[in-house]
Amino acid sequence: MAAKSTSKAAKKPATAEPVPFNIVAVVQAGRLQYEAILLAASLRHTNPDFQGRLLLAEPQMNDRWDKNPAVVNPEVRDCLEMLGAEIIPFENKVFGAEYPYGNKIEALQSMPEGEPFVFLDTDTLVTGDLAEVPFDFDRPTASMKREGTWPTIELYGPGYGQIWKSLYDKFGLDFDSSLDLTQPVEYWKHYLYFNAGFFYHRCPHEFGARFVEYAQAIRDDPPEELVCQTMTPWLDQVALPLVIHSFGGGLQPEVSDVMDHEVTCHYRVIPMLYARERDHVVDVLETVSAPNKIKKVVKQYEPLRRMIYQGKGQKARALFDRDNLPRREQALRNQLKRNKLWLR
Repeated sequence: MAAKSTSKAAKKPATAEPVPFNIVAVVQAGRLQYEAILLAASLRHTNPDFQGRLLLAEPQMNDRWDKNPAVVNPEVRDCLEMLGAEIIPFENKVFGAEYPYGNKIEALQSMPEGEPFVFLDTDTLVTGDLAEVPFDFDRPTASMKREGTWPTIELYGPGYGQIWKSLYDKFGLDFDSSLDLTQPVEYWKHYLYFNAGFFYHRCPHEFGARFVEYAQAIRDDPPEELVCQTMTPWLDQVALPLVIHSFGGGLQPEVSDVMDHEVTCHYRVIPMLYARERDHVVDVLETVSAPNKIKKVVKQYEPLRRMIYQGKGQKARALFDRDNLPRREQALRNQLKRNKLWLR
């Protein structure tokens, strides 16, 4: 059990030298292997002098998978290697096919111990200079590009406060110091909640061990306040704020604002990228996917071939006014589906 979190660490001086770090993402058979190529290509394009390593964690076949999750396509592996990525194998011991989001949880302990890391979901483009992000690896945070997806409040069930407090109590964490007092009580933003599209820490082994501990304990022995809650696919995002808080981290808008809106783009699926992201993001995508050595591999995946190379993405883009987008993501999805442009 983690030690009780007490106070937040002081910020590092703005003049501190940037700390070298590695980028970690998950790669596996299917859609993620092609997205990994775009991630690697965008990193190389926008950060040609990046001093860290791009480490792609690859789950290996074992009894937790019903089919091999590893990347067996030699053209994909060659393309990733050409782009400077290193594929690091790891084995699922806790999750696997029943909860593939657990890859990001279990993969961390296969990364180099004691080396600061930034985890990125594979469906991410690097669109700006990572040196501009004021990472403090002793004070972790994660993506604020999220909606109030968890928990779901039942009419006669516990509220946000009861549910979240039960989790902090389970792990001996100080609940009150995690709260955002600028937000109303019983409003979801009052409680620490992130999207797991990016997060970071000074050591992947430390962070990964605690992430596995918390996520497994929540899955196997949840507090009674969670009896009505659905944990798939939200388990990683339920455990993540607890892990971050346990290491003295929390809300860091000076980091999340830059990562979420300037330096990276967590697009989730390519049709959503074309529908809502700024012109620069589309320019980066189409620039890095254009070279023949990349194009001949990426186009093997039909949704990317149709959206990027056959013009469906630009048709999707023409459906929306980026200055007046619907507030809810579901409205974007529905419009794309009506126009047969929801490809993934």
